[in-house]
Amino acid sequence: MTVEVRYFASVREALGAAEAVDPGAAADVGALRDLLASRGGRYAEALGRHRVLRSARNRVLCAESAALSDGDEVGFFPPVTGG
Repeated sequence: MTVEVRYFASVREALGAAEAVDPGAAADVGALRDLLASRGGRYAEALGRHRVLRSARNRVLCAESAALSDGDEVGFFPPVTGG
């Protein structure tokens, strides 16, 4: 299985725009985030649990419990405020 992971805002600055990832045993968005953060270094800093991040699956905001399927697009980004 392969999913396309896209990063936005400060996460994009740290990790780049996107990458294809084999999530292995990661069955949901939260497990994928943990898998990526376990790479350490800049991944741990950008995606670690100390950061508040939003996620989207196939361009729809989702909870981290959202199940992954082959070909999904998953996005990670910080909460956004406007005014």
